[in-house]
Amino acid sequence: MKKYILQRIERLLILRASIFGRKGVRVVRLLVDTGSTYTILPNEVLYSIGLDPSMSKERVKLTTGSGYIIAPRTEIRRFSCLGHTIKNFKVVTHTLPPESFVDGLLGMDFLYHIKAVINTERGEIEVSSQG
Repeated sequence: MKKYILQRIERLLILRASIFGRKGVRVVRLLVDTGSTYTILPNEVLYSIGLDPSMSKERVKLTTGSGYIIAPRTEIRRFSCLGHTIKNFKVVTHTLPPESFVDGLLGMDFLYHIKAVINTERGEIEVSSQG
């Protein structure tokens, strides 16, 4: 297991991830969100690496504070975070409100895959060794 120290903003935990597409790489700030089934990134981030989320045939239902929405689920070439890289990783596309201080959410789809153990008091996350 490897430990990572996360950025803390009050009780929220933030980290960085890299996403790769045909037009390059983009580093994003993500909120660690154990209440989110999916990792969520905004349209503009995906456009910047050469993806058009509107072309995705897959859609998922997201519950929000004001009800629910149907959002595209798009495959990115590579997603790197916490020492792990996943090829052909699917993310949900949804832009967070402008006042958000992060680009998106790191959801349980990724956290479960890397066997994450989160210590909220210390602001640390332990992940399995990449194999």
